[in-house]
Amino acid sequence: MNSFLKPLQEMSEFEEVRKKALTGDGILSVSGCTESQKAHLIFGLSGLFARMLILCEDEKRARELFEDYRFYDKDVCFYPARDLLFFQADVHGNLLVRQRMQVVRQLLENEKVTVVTSIEGCMDYLTPLSAVGKKLLFCHVGGTLDMTEFRKKLVALGYEPASQVEMPGQFSFRGGIMDVYPLTEENPVRIELWGDEIDSIRSFDSGSQRSIENLEELTLFPAAEDIPSRNRRSFIDYFEGEDSMVFLDEPSRLAEQGEIAWEEYDGSRTHRQESGSKNPVPDWLWDFSAVRKRLNSRKCIALSSLEPAQDKWKITERISFTVRSVSSYNNSFEYLVKDLRKYKSQGYRTILLSASRTRAERLAKDLQDEGITAFYGKDPDRVLAPGETMVMQGNVRRGFEYPLICLAVISEADIFGQKTAPRKKKNYSGQRIQDFSELSVGDYVVHERHGLGIFRGIEQVEVNYTQKDYIKIEYLGGSFLYILATQMDSLQKYSGQDGARPPALNRLGTQEWNKTRSRVRSAVRDIAKELVQLYAARQDKPGYVYGPDTVWQREFEEMFPYEETEDQLSAIEDTKHDMEGPKIMDRLICGDVGYGKTEIAIRAAFKAVQESRQVAYLVPTTILAQQHFNTFSQRMKDFPVRVELLSRFRTPAQQKKVIEDLKKGQVDIVIGTHRLLSKDVSYKNLGLLIIDEEQRFGVTHKEKIKQIRQDVDVLTLTATPIPRTLHMSLIGIRDMSVLEEPPMDRMPIQTYVMEYDEETVREAVMREMRRGGQVFYVYNRVNDIADMTYRLAKLL
Repeated sequence: MNSFLKPLQEMSEFEEVRKKALTGDGILSVSGCTESQKAHLIFGLSGLFARMLILCEDEKRARELFEDYRFYDKDVCFYPARDLLFFQADVHGNLLVRQRMQVVRQLLENEKVTVVTSIEGCMDYLTPLSAVGKKLLFCHVGGTLDMTEFRKKLVALGYEPASQVEMPGQFSFRGGIMDVYPLTEENPVRIELWGDEIDSIRSFDSGSQRSIENLEELTLFPAAEDIPSRNRRSFIDYFEGEDSMVFLDEPSRLAEQGEIAWEEYDGSRTHRQESGSKNPVPDWLWDFSAVRKRLNSRKCIALSSLEPAQDKWKITERISFTVRSVSSYNNSFEYLVKDLRKYKSQGYRTILLSASRTRAERLAKDLQDEGITAFYGKDPDRVLAPGETMVMQGNVRRGFEYPLICLAVISEADIFGQKTAPRKKKNYSGQRIQDFSELSVGDYVVHERHGLGIFRGIEQVEVNYTQKDYIKIEYLGGSFLYILATQMDSLQKYSGQDGARPPALNRLGTQEWNKTRSRVRSAVRDIAKELVQLYAARQDKPGYVYGPDTVWQREFEEMFPYEETEDQLSAIEDTKHDMEGPKIMDRLICGDVGYGKTEIAIRAAFKAVQESRQVAYLVPTTILAQQHFNTFSQRMKDFPVRVELLSRFRTPAQQKKVIEDLKKGQVDIVIGTHRLLSKDVSYKNLGLLIIDEEQRFGVTHKEKIKQIRQDVDVLTLTATPIPRTLHMSLIGIRDMSVLEEPPMDRMPIQTYVMEYDEETVREAVMREMRRGGQVFYVYNRVNDIADMTYRLAKLL
């Protein structure tokens, strides 16, 4: 990273900071900093210290600084704060514990470590780092292992026994084989014994159970965190010694947030005690005044835009840094070129950053076309000469400029503008009954020969002097059918729609059930015939052939604020290839929630609109339609594309206007629910139909979809394809792209199962509101949902 370090070392102010950091005592205040420049300055000082802790006001700011710093140092760690709100949950994920323990592992195993965290992350009670190190379990090939004793130690470390390890923090024993999923590893590990001797250790895939890599040794870290009752430490205490440094990001805001965090925690504890809550808040947190005392008594560097106040921090030295933010070009290439020419004339060394290699190479070429002598650079250690301009792959949130040493760093967000992060009715599925425990008295069951009845329990009947268990099923008219328990495979448990009316029972001794089965067979044949005709017609008809990507298409895709995954890029290319081919497109995009299916649809829609083809985006719910409308509108706002919404969130007058403009061809993209399938909705030139979660539309809706899609390109997005759709994709009738790779740093969902507690509900909602988030409160009874709304409003 000499491209960034060498120029900084020419700066007298930086040299002064270096000297004071090494020889000074107390808190050194460095003011005049900009947000993203702080990571650059800290990295410039990283060679002086083995261990660095960067403290931020809250988790959001900590993640921002973590992302900025990761551009310079890929090994930087993020340490999340412990979630104290759901401390009494009976079932909860261990993601936070896993992330925290991975940081502890780095601190125990490596000399040089940099960690970013929030002030709340330093307020938890922790066990001393040396005590954590003493708890570790070690084993190696050729060593001995007592299975009984080892099992006890695993349980003491917080590992849970399981029949098969699938999640971090689990273990299982089978004879001389032990499987354990270490909390700090990507894959579980299998230990095979020969007697008491460890014969082999190897990692394996938890899904396929196939071996991945042979290991010589294994270190097991705790799968749960202890809350010490004595000899307590703070995370700050893990960074002791002359070779450690603590950086305070905006110390005034940091102190303010620390005080708020303590007041909320202490207030919640007091409120629960006074109200006699059966779930009192445990004593798990340091008072912020104690944390601030620790920081004031050690060597720290405070980085801020303005001089921090003296009343809360014991600042011993102050240095003002000369740095400023670069201009925000908001997608104006003309102004960017103008500034780059100015930088060149003034002898600036200019570095432009783009998140992907292809975009960086394209940006360098575009600048060259404008007469700027820019080049794409792969070597971050290349030291630029005065007047040189380099484009390289990388990302910081905002650029910055050092006028005294003529160095400018321009980020992709500066060039294209700051992007805002776009933020089941069940199908019938009969289930074979394998065991009595799967049935409860009163459950609806289906017998393959007699139809729908009600399970009334198990009765013993004597036949030929032998007692046998019979399943008793009640049918219409009070008649009963007795089935031997050994013939249980002839039954299926009835699965209907949630909230639907109870199904009608069949009558024994009639042809009713046989007639029902015949009607279903006939309907299935009709559907199959229609599908064959539909897909045969689509195969025979020539599709609209789109041209190659335009300049607008490239610019539009470059404005995507995230790094695409390889699966995403592959699916995008496949979709474009289909659209540019002579055959009508029918592609299924299959991927989990948050894996980037919507962005594929957005790019396909933009490609269609450029050739005056209309796009219909069909979604199953009104809220989802609104979310997609917001996302499409945000992504398309810099281009002459009209996006409209058609759902019950629009008034009748607004809906009428949209429908009229659709017929005239004045609406480019329409996003809506089943309202799009109404008879009064027609299009002037529909070219692309996008269906989101096809399995959530009813039979009537699908009939209408089939009428629309005969000569229209179709893109289906789903996380759970219906069997028919998946089968057609697998046998080649429909094409399929699968998104298996999650986006970088996608956060898994944290689930907590606990007894209902009003205080926890109130605190969870209020916490989310304070951070500017959103809350969906799901309630399972429609008949008294208004009462629940009133109780919730009163609670808040």
